[in-house]
Amino acid sequence: MKIAVVSPNDRLAMDIVRLLRERSPSDEVEVIAGLAHVLAAGAGASTSDVLVLDAPSMGEGDLDQLERLSHVHPRLAFIVLSQQTSPEFLMRAMRAGVREVLPLPLDGQALSAAVRRIEEKRGSQAQTHGKVLAFISCKGGSGATFLATNLAYALATLKNKRVALIDLNLQFGDASLFVSDQKPGATIADISQQIHRLDASFLQASMLNVTPNFSVLAAPEDPAHANDVKPEHVDQLIKLVRRHYDFVILDLGRSLDAVSIHALDHADTIFPVLQTTLPYIRDGKRLLGVFRSLDYRKDKVRLIVNRHEKNGDIKLRDVETAFSATDIRTIPNHYDAAAASVNQGVPVLKLAKSSPISKALQEFAEALCPEEASASSGWLSRVLKRA
Repeated sequence: MKIAVVSPNDRLAMDIVRLLRERSPSDEVEVIAGLAHVLAAGAGASTSDVLVLDAPSMGEGDLDQLERLSHVHPRLAFIVLSQQTSPEFLMRAMRAGVREVLPLPLDGQALSAAVRRIEEKRGSQAQTHGKVLAFISCKGGSGATFLATNLAYALATLKNKRVALIDLNLQFGDASLFVSDQKPGATIADISQQIHRLDASFLQASMLNVTPNFSVLAAPEDPAHANDVKPEHVDQLIKLVRRHYDFVILDLGRSLDAVSIHALDHADTIFPVLQTTLPYIRDGKRLLGVFRSLDYRKDKVRLIVNRHEKNGDIKLRDVETAFSATDIRTIPNHYDAAAASVNQGVPVLKLAKSSPISKALQEFAEALCPEEASASSGWLSRVLKRA
């Protein structure tokens, strides 16, 4: 990769260059003009893959210019070194297109890890694995966990796929309760605390088996243990899981932080879940704005309208107009079946097969596995089946 370093501190700039060259001697690293020059003219941005900005204090105007620069050079990844670490600044930086914000004074290992994550995201170490599907709520109570868990069950039972669900709602996750009455023997926090042990057997031993080919990695029981799960743990975990499963379902809750963004980076498809009310639509538009700032492809994000009612005040066409989308999936409203499923901890497909929700989930699973439908319709397939 080609990495440009911008710093008003010559000594720090040289230290950054040294650390980057030690990390990968094959990378091309150079120091370019100051921050103001880069933001104003985009100097060095057009030919670089990564821009490391030493900016102890960035104003709103700097972030606005950085956002414009990210639009002009969408493949350029930004790493900002800053003394500003407030949640407000981190969110604003993320919306401006910054991939990583590292605190000052600089930690060399943190910088190397940040560059490595960007490198991996670009596909330099890409491998073919199972599909990763991320479910995220546009607003609390959208039903994202219900859909994530029940779709996972549908893929496992109806399509005979190996499915893993990872509960990344780290403070208040309860995904396992939606599909099982068993208590998880371990959680993602337990794995993170022993990340050096992580392999396929340790992973399998830590998961709750709902069916022979559907397993859940539960969220921490104690919200305090959410801090045990780091972005690098999520990277390592997802890479391992997708090597052993056909589908990896991520239940992200509603939070957007370093952990959830790293998980979203791995996702093949992101499903924001909303309902047809104005607060959901407003928050959904905000969420999609964040995804655009993270440089996610438009076809990576597929909206789901949950608890859809054809005769509601807000029609599906109104939602399509609001989001400029025509491929929004809908899950019909059937409160009795959904409530019974959640209260009993039994997948809705198992509890109420005739529910319109079950039918919608079956169609969803079919859409995710289209190759089976096309293969079964071919004349050769029918001949082989009779043989």
